[in-house]
Amino acid sequence: MMRAVGSVRVQDHYFTADPTAPSRPGTVRLHTDGVDLTLATDSGVFSQSRVDRGTKVLLDSAPMPSTRGPLLDLGCGYGPIALTLATRRRRLPVWAIDLNDRALGLTRANADAAGLGNVTACRPDEVPDDVVFAGIYSNPPIRSGKAALHEMLLRWLPRLDPAGVAYLVVSKNLGSDSLARWLDEQGFPTSRLTSDRGFRVLEVRPSTS
Repeated sequence: MMRAVGSVRVQDHYFTADPTAPSRPGTVRLHTDGVDLTLATDSGVFSQSRVDRGTKVLLDSAPMPSTRGPLLDLGCGYGPIALTLATRRRRLPVWAIDLNDRALGLTRANADAAGLGNVTACRPDEVPDDVVFAGIYSNPPIRSGKAALHEMLLRWLPRLDPAGVAYLVVSKNLGSDSLARWLDEQGFPTSRLTSDRGFRVLEVRPSTS
């Protein structure tokens, strides 16, 4: 997907706030333990034609947190992670955040269609500062660049409940092991929960500092 800026053409990424790609609505099936939904998708959002393999690995392997409290889908896209969390924990608030307005609209529509009133899809700055999360789940936007990824994680991981946990799924070929080392260096104890189909699921604990 390309868009023109002056005389230069640049990539219109799924982490663009306002994608310029023409709308091409579609649907995908989301099937994981206890969840079977058909989700609306569109161009200009992450993995529009199918639930991403990494997301599927995360949903199939990452457990729900042992402590109760709000849950966060960090970089929600059209909502497969958020809707899975909301289905498994219907009495808990699930925050789904993204920079992509088209993705947020799809997450809201998919939550409404599934009857999941516990999902709030919004921009990051719209999450109240006093919300602390029992669990953070993410297939983070690695291709946004290391600096942006690190900034995002350092913004949200400190908002874990002291007894909470974060689960991140990252391709082995896109630096999952180096990300785990970096998280450890930042004071967030990180271990590998599982490795499947070329993806690592990292289990990240709150900072010890």
